[in-house]
Amino acid sequence: MSEEKNQKRSLKKSIEEFKRSIQEHQETRSIASFANISHKSDSSRRRYITEEIEKIGKQNISAQIFTFQELSLVTDNFNSEHLIGEGGFGRVYKGHIQGKNLDVAVKQLDRNGFQGNREFLVEVLILNVLHHPNLVNLVGYCSDGDQRVLVYEYMANGSLEDHLLDIGPERKPLDWNTRMKIAQGAARGLEYLHETANPPVIYRDFKASNILLDEDFNPKLSDFGLAKLAPTGDKNHVSTRVMGTYGYCAPEYALTGQLTSKSDVYSFGVVFLEIITGRRVLDNSRPSEEQNLIQWAQPLFKDKKKFHLMADPLLEGNYPMKALYQALAIAAMCLQEEATTRPLISDVVTALDYLSVGKEDADDVAEDIKKSADQEANNVYTMELTASNVEQGEAI
Repeated sequence: MSEEKNQKRSLKKSIEEFKRSIQEHQETRSIASFANISHKSDSSRRRYITEEIEKIGKQNISAQIFTFQELSLVTDNFNSEHLIGEGGFGRVYKGHIQGKNLDVAVKQLDRNGFQGNREFLVEVLILNVLHHPNLVNLVGYCSDGDQRVLVYEYMANGSLEDHLLDIGPERKPLDWNTRMKIAQGAARGLEYLHETANPPVIYRDFKASNILLDEDFNPKLSDFGLAKLAPTGDKNHVSTRVMGTYGYCAPEYALTGQLTSKSDVYSFGVVFLEIITGRRVLDNSRPSEEQNLIQWAQPLFKDKKKFHLMADPLLEGNYPMKALYQALAIAAMCLQEEATTRPLISDVVTALDYLSVGKEDADDVAEDIKKSADQEANNVYTMELTASNVEQGEAI
């Protein structure tokens, strides 16, 4: 019976692929290359990734292929004066492409072997196939020798972290409307990955430093090196090594390595709470009871009279109180301990759409999201119960 079902599924997939245009078919093959990485042993992964990097230039990749010498010119020989970011991944420099009169961000990855190669390959494949106003645009890449360099559109206002958690004296704090605009756009980026991309993608590294802002504070998700394809068919999760940033990872993923799109929803809830409160998810400079943002917020979520205590003091009270309540309600739903009780990111986007324009019926939308999440959790429970009964019946 299962073999017949697999054959039907395979036939259906073949028909769907046949209907796609040539371009879409080529994109599907690129995504398939990304998917193949996780199904190989360590030694064959290294060999496979090296081969795929060599093939990238031969595929229908829209991003420009740069030589390392060209990028040295673009960045004034990777001059430290042009350094705009640094982390475990490597360094990011601001550059300028004379021929296009285009400012770019040039990310030079650390040459740490397999993991760096994998993240480079995933990023090139993902950003070549997936395009959305709230995803950063990949201008090009370089894979000369052992160099791995990615070239993105330049985002004039840096990251959300720069304006929210690392505010220098020269910067004004973000106002309430700008914060909601950023949250809304970032959620739309996740929605595209979860519900429009085919196959769906789990971002796995949603955090303030990965949300970049253009000159008008429109947000774009960046850094897709840890992205994974979402489970399809009968699977409800992907089992993988725990990666990402501590504090932003969903509890079930951190404990078991079981990854779902709801893991991204939890991470969104963490960042949204940072946006509302102006606090880092983990901050050792605060009193011990306030160092973990989620633990500090959980008891406050239960008392509406204390909601105002969670608003960023830098807002100086300049926000609609009702909007604060609604925003905290959305954050609390995303941060549910049980993954099945969290809303879908599309439901979050709907609520934020109302919230960002101050619609009066945002409370109703938030209530609908809660009902939707409860219904989904109930459906999952029913499915598990049915499966359990079937297994018991078969055993009898």
